Amino acid sequence: MSTAVPPAHPVADLYAAHHGWLHAWLRKKLGCTHRAADLAHDTFVRLLSREAPVPCQEPRAYLTTIARNLMADHWRRLALERAYLDALAARPEPLAPSPEERLLILETLLRIDRCLGGLPALTRRIFLRSQLDGLIYTDIAAEMGISLPTVKRHMSKAFLACLSVG
Repeated sequence: MSTAVPPAHPVADLYAAHHGWLHAWLRKKLGCTHRAADLAHDTFVRLLSREAPVPCQEPRAYLTTIARNLMADHWRRLALERAYLDALAARPEPLAPSPEERLLILETLLRIDRCLGGLPALTRRIFLRSQLDGLIYTDIAAEMGISLPTVKRHMSKAFLACLSVG
């Protein structure tokens, strides 16, 4: 009976060699060891979810890039949550939603934020001008120098993307 050890996964090698360094780097950036541990973990989970092989030439630069993107997502989520909580605080008490409703609304906002982030820049811009700024399609077309059918096509794409968020 052979007791051959299977070859280590490339991410396992990266983890063993760089996890401590990445955690320390994140702790310095975030000022919180717990959040740094979460983001370091998420960095390696992101590597595991990729189908492409892990580049080995500059592993710390690669890990730093992934961690920075995760930090940006983290700060964006915090800003979105803060803005939502500020809006809630401004509402009269009888209209304030329950904690369960708040969580559902916040989760929906985060899904919509991810959805909009995945749209092409022009589609996202057209959608936000319509939905946040209240512009009508003809005004958006004139402002952006594009045709009305183009605005309608981009709005259709944006609405379908938002509906798919569920």
